[in-house]
Amino acid sequence: MEMQQTIKSPASLKGRGLHTGKEVQVVFHPAPVNHGIYFRRIDIEGQPELIADVTLVATTERSTTLKQGNVAIHTIEHVLSAVHGLSIDNLLIELDGPELPIMDGSAQPFVEVLQQAGIETQEEEREYFFIEEPFSWKDPDTGAEYVALPADSYELTVLIDYRSEVLGPQFAVLEDISQYAEEIAPARTFVFLHELEALFDAGLIRGGDLDNAVVLVEQLPEPNYLEALAQKMGKPQVAVTRQGVLNLSPLRFPNEPARHKLLDLVGDLALMGRFIKGRIVATRPGHTSNVAFAKMLKQRYIEQRKLRGRPKYDPNQPPLHDSVELMQMLPHRFPMLLVDKIIELSDNHVVGVKNVTFNEAFFQGHFPGNPVFPGVLQIEALAQTGGILALSKVGDPGKWDTYFLKIDKVKFKHKVVPGDTLLLKLELLAPIRRGIVRMFGTAYVGNKLVSEGELTAQIVKRED
Repeated sequence: MEMQQTIKSPASLKGRGLHTGKEVQVVFHPAPVNHGIYFRRIDIEGQPELIADVTLVATTERSTTLKQGNVAIHTIEHVLSAVHGLSIDNLLIELDGPELPIMDGSAQPFVEVLQQAGIETQEEEREYFFIEEPFSWKDPDTGAEYVALPADSYELTVLIDYRSEVLGPQFAVLEDISQYAEEIAPARTFVFLHELEALFDAGLIRGGDLDNAVVLVEQLPEPNYLEALAQKMGKPQVAVTRQGVLNLSPLRFPNEPARHKLLDLVGDLALMGRFIKGRIVATRPGHTSNVAFAKMLKQRYIEQRKLRGRPKYDPNQPPLHDSVELMQMLPHRFPMLLVDKIIELSDNHVVGVKNVTFNEAFFQGHFPGNPVFPGVLQIEALAQTGGILALSKVGDPGKWDTYFLKIDKVKFKHKVVPGDTLLLKLELLAPIRRGIVRMFGTAYVGNKLVSEGELTAQIVKRED
């Protein structure tokens, strides 16, 4: 069991935004369980808050921006990467400007200030998105490819190839999120020298400097290009004397660009709103494709959460009760015995199995030519399964009957047809008192929830 985390005390830092060039102060505040990650713009009237969620992503041009109404927060990926990399679930991030500071171009300054604030374990279990089966996705616009695989921890692999003499194919691996602070957080963002002027002309990187990015030189530029670039950067001059890395400071890792792409991936995928148990391999990732993939993961998480209580059925395992035993407990017989076997039974839940075949008597008159298992019989099958749970708590269960008192909040979500295997799950909503049984029932076919509802019944001893 892994618990949620926040920070022990407020912490702050100050710097310039990469694209706006504006000075901004950031204050990190602890937050209660199940709060999530929120940003608060204290420079705007009403101090609006935006949740760090992929549904609020507005733009992904060279960075990731959240926007709700007229309120925007730019370049969130590095701070979210640091927060997620430190396994922090709940945090309020307060800033007095429109953009998170770029600092040195990595996530390390954010990691350091959060570590100094201290990480505090909270009294609530963390909820995960589990990658249960392999799947892949390719962005048709950017060519980025993502493969997701089951794993016991959060593992990431990033592969990049810019087909450049100064930046050849690279890859970076994060085998466990616990390695993030040391192996990934220090990796700085990077840019090619020939991109800089166009980025300035597009109104971006106003806060850019050689101190907050790895600048790569593919070929020596003309002097007039350097003069124009220096003027736009507000520098007396920009000197370029060789190909390769322009910065005076050496690379922090031989594969620093690939590691930074992994850093960005951690931050962008954090926008799905849950920690991940699984391995993701990303080829040529970028903010646009990262966000699109995060939306896909969020949708899968929503579906998974709906099915979180879905029973696991292994037909190779012997049942707890087969149909012969069920007839000794229930007063039902063909064609009204709608449970074939019981595979789980505890003090507060039961799981039954109903194999739907074309030989069912009701198919002769219910939608002839288009056989559909009647919804009312799905509820009857749930009720019979719930009867086993109720009767398991009395002596001589064959001498008792269960009668419906109420059916409430029933929903039918998908049709059931011959060939389907219904998994019928009933859970007690309250302890059984005076023979009154309140249960919540769910019926599944494969990964689909087909029906659900609240059932109230009474168990009554049969007269001799």
